[in-house]
Amino acid sequence: MTNFDRKGPSMTAKMSVPHPSSPRRRRVFLTGAAGNWGRRVLDGFRQQPDEFDVVALVLPSAKDLAVIRDYEDMENLEVVFGDLTDYTAVERCVRGADVVLHIGAVVSPFSDDHPGLAERVNVGSIRNIIRAVKAQPDPSLIAVVGVGTVAETGDRNPPHHWGRVGDPLRVSEYDEYGQSKVMAEKELVESGLPRWTWLRQTGIFHPGVLEIRDPIMTHSTLGGVMEWVSVEDAARLMVSISGPEVPPQLWGGIYNIGGGEGWRLTNWELQTGISGALGVKDVRTWYDRNWFATRNFHGQWYTDSDRLQELVPFRQDTFAAALTRAVAANPALKMAGRIPAWVIKNLVMKPLTLKPRGTMHYVREADTDAIAAYFGSSAEWEAIGGWDTFWPSRPSRTPSLFDHGYDEAVPSSDWNASLLTGVAAHRGGELLSQDVQTGDVATPLTWQCAFGHTFTGSPRLILTAGHWCPECVLNVRDYPAQAERNAFLAQLLP
Repeated sequence: MTNFDRKGPSMTAKMSVPHPSSPRRRRVFLTGAAGNWGRRVLDGFRQQPDEFDVVALVLPSAKDLAVIRDYEDMENLEVVFGDLTDYTAVERCVRGADVVLHIGAVVSPFSDDHPGLAERVNVGSIRNIIRAVKAQPDPSLIAVVGVGTVAETGDRNPPHHWGRVGDPLRVSEYDEYGQSKVMAEKELVESGLPRWTWLRQTGIFHPGVLEIRDPIMTHSTLGGVMEWVSVEDAARLMVSISGPEVPPQLWGGIYNIGGGEGWRLTNWELQTGISGALGVKDVRTWYDRNWFATRNFHGQWYTDSDRLQELVPFRQDTFAAALTRAVAANPALKMAGRIPAWVIKNLVMKPLTLKPRGTMHYVREADTDAIAAYFGSSAEWEAIGGWDTFWPSRPSRTPSLFDHGYDEAVPSSDWNASLLTGVAAHRGGELLSQDVQTGDVATPLTWQCAFGHTFTGSPRLILTAGHWCPECVLNVRDYPAQAERNAFLAQLLP
């Protein structure tokens, strides 16, 4: 039987202490096990009881408990009830682990309403994990897999819809989840741990996507794009990355998770694909065109997502197959095409848009800041027009690259002060550190941005991951002004 701590699903309950693994099994510490992705990861580990032991740190909430009860018969699972912000709980789970899969997080839209909690959990948890790994007798024996998000790079509408790791970090306004993950990413990259990798997750397609009924739906731009991945492929990745045969070049890198060419959809293709599968002849009868934001979301097609597939093969799925499964898992939704469109539009969708976070709530309340963020201005919203003037976006399928400010053919072993100085200049700033060791990618250096803020960051963080001034990243409304002095960031502007 699964080893549950019977003394209580409560925050103050005494937790079970993980037992040493069998020598022939890999021990994995998994966070976020009760989420949509985490459950599928558990399913994958359940199928390999001779290969893996799993310890899952689960928040003892009613929701998480209801989910984890489905795994009581999982022989190779141990559940520890606790909180990611509790270092003692985290250290107990890290102890004896071969791999830490850190999937757990406070995500949007909940995080946007609770920014303090999002930072406390999403940044505090990775700090606890780093500290716990360093406290072990040999930290080099433990691999840490951290998870970020495509939201770190923010609004990428065509023609700037292709992206890769190393592009500017530019989080959308009001996106507290994206901001917290930028901070968490820096923590891991600069941690000094011997073995780590950071994976920026894209949109995960799972059956629950069809059930989303939140005003955040109106933030998705009709002209935008996303390179999705199925929850099954994403889970396969995490199980595979926990095995003993992972290529060593994976460690110390930042990668985009993406499903590849077949999963590169426009947002309109996703809308029509889902609605068509539910028997809806024309989804435009459900909405007004101007309900949907024209900017300030996130999503891109990746020029570099194949790299992770090369290192840890995980792709087996197709969008068509995943959509078929999602519809089968939501049989009640098959009635959607039989319900009069005016009922869906006026009794379901329109009220949703008027709730807090909905775009029409911003318009009704004359929230000029939010209207500016999502539409540019009230005048631009009024000029959107109706479906009669709508034409589906057909963004270029030819990959394009942004200039990262240095010759990328130069190997990192040859990165020197001159090259780093040029990178800083490309961003309108300066390299302040004087003692720069050629080829040292991990030691934090001191930099200054165009606005006089000083900060630290290793060459790997700045060049490979695309980080720059953390104070400027937080100042989202000032991005256009920043771009006037930062050619690196200016490439993303219309």
